[in-house]
Amino acid sequence: MTLRDDAERVLKEWSAPDGDQEALRLRYLEFLAAHPDGMWKPCADGHMTASALIVDTARERVLLTLHRKLNMWLQTGGHCEPEDVTLAAAALREAHEESGVAGLTLLPGGPVGLDLHHTPCAWHLDVQYVALAPEGAVPAISEESLDLRWYGYDAVAGVADESVALLMERTRARLA
Repeated sequence: MTLRDDAERVLKEWSAPDGDQEALRLRYLEFLAAHPDGMWKPCADGHMTASALIVDTARERVLLTLHRKLNMWLQTGGHCEPEDVTLAAAALREAHEESGVAGLTLLPGGPVGLDLHHTPCAWHLDVQYVALAPEGAVPAISEESLDLRWYGYDAVAGVADESVALLMERTRARLA
């Protein structure tokens, strides 16, 4: 199974939590059908990305990264790489690379949301997961970040944009 096959499977099997997310799910599938190279950064019309919101062991805080290029507080995530065999693996790899936290695990149940956004390189069709940090996790700033900070759930909307606030709400709903 290729990464593209996995992405199509994930999107076909995923139960969107609302009508807007369902419309995005269908749009992502149409995009993949129209773009054989849609998993990769060189696709000029856009490409799939994978991200993960990292939640602490107590399930009270999330780790956000101050993205170096965008200068915004975001969840960890980014482009798929040839070594990624699944979208989930891509999200987990990106979370580890950008946070420095070893031993992250993804919350069962697949993605919690989808987010379509434009970046300096192209449109990103992001598939969003939740990663659980192990006890005693100590983050380390990567080359892609200006800073990393733990934020209480209720503080996220005050520091991050609407897409991250929505991801936080979807995460809370999944954890409930």
